[in-house]
Amino acid sequence: MTGKSHTQRIKFKDNGFTWISVNHPGEKELASLRRQYKFHHLDLEDCLSEIQRPKIDDYDDYLFIVLHIPVKKGKRKEVKNTELDIFIGQNFVITLHNDNPTINKVFANCKKKKKEREEYLSKGSGYFLYMIIDDLFEEGFPLIDDLTKQLSEMENEVFNYDYSKDRLKDILFLKKDIINFRRIIMPQRAIIAQLEHKNKKFLPDNLDIYFDDIVDKIEKLWNNLENLAELVVSLHETNESIISHNTNNVIKVLTLFSVVMLPLTFITGFYGMNIDALPFAHGDSSFTIITGIIVGIALLMIGFFRYKKWL
Repeated sequence: MTGKSHTQRIKFKDNGFTWISVNHPGEKELASLRRQYKFHHLDLEDCLSEIQRPKIDDYDDYLFIVLHIPVKKGKRKEVKNTELDIFIGQNFVITLHNDNPTINKVFANCKKKKKEREEYLSKGSGYFLYMIIDDLFEEGFPLIDDLTKQLSEMENEVFNYDYSKDRLKDILFLKKDIINFRRIIMPQRAIIAQLEHKNKKFLPDNLDIYFDDIVDKIEKLWNNLENLAELVVSLHETNESIISHNTNNVIKVLTLFSVVMLPLTFITGFYGMNIDALPFAHGDSSFTIITGIIVGIALLMIGFFRYKKWL
């Protein structure tokens, strides 16, 4: 993780529970955590990796959890993968992230508002973990809504015959966002489901139903993404069909124009030869006769094309 490192903590005095939020963790912050909490050095090394695979490592004194969270980043606001590393023990939770907006917002609210602090921190580390993970995946639904809105707008424009802009590039960007979103969400389903069976010292039995609720949310996100994936593929195919149809119409018109012009070009080229024996080449009415022949052939061919319904 890159960026300026910043560590904040909140301690709830009533039960001694502590939340430490490390933004852009570096070597110095991780060394401090290792001295204080005796975390395994491999887990701390994972926190410095660019993108580590989602997992749960179970130890006697703590759990180490790696989650991937979809967020919008960049100028185009495309869906990107961000990593969240979590250490959870009996009376502490440590979140290490790369400027995750949800974590930052929850931490700021808990810092400023007593009600928020009590809601999140008063029931121990297991319930706090549920609240954080629930908030993180709850933020996936606005992303789904935004992707759905983009898809609806593109669908209206693709089927609007008066709208001439080619949306192929936008459709491909949307397709990429949906694929990235699905790639991020898919492994999280299994990871959250595993939390029900992990160390019960930190995640008591009465939290099973809460984590089941998160699993249901992830399944709902996945189902919505499946629907969006099917719709964007259909939209892509429709857009390609419309582009191909329009291209065929243009080629047809140009081809018919070329066919009409071919005999006319032949006649004008034939009479362009410097030969005295050409029919209708001499006389006061030669220009009118040749012009009439050319116009007649053109009209005859156009009439034939209309009869065949090629025009």
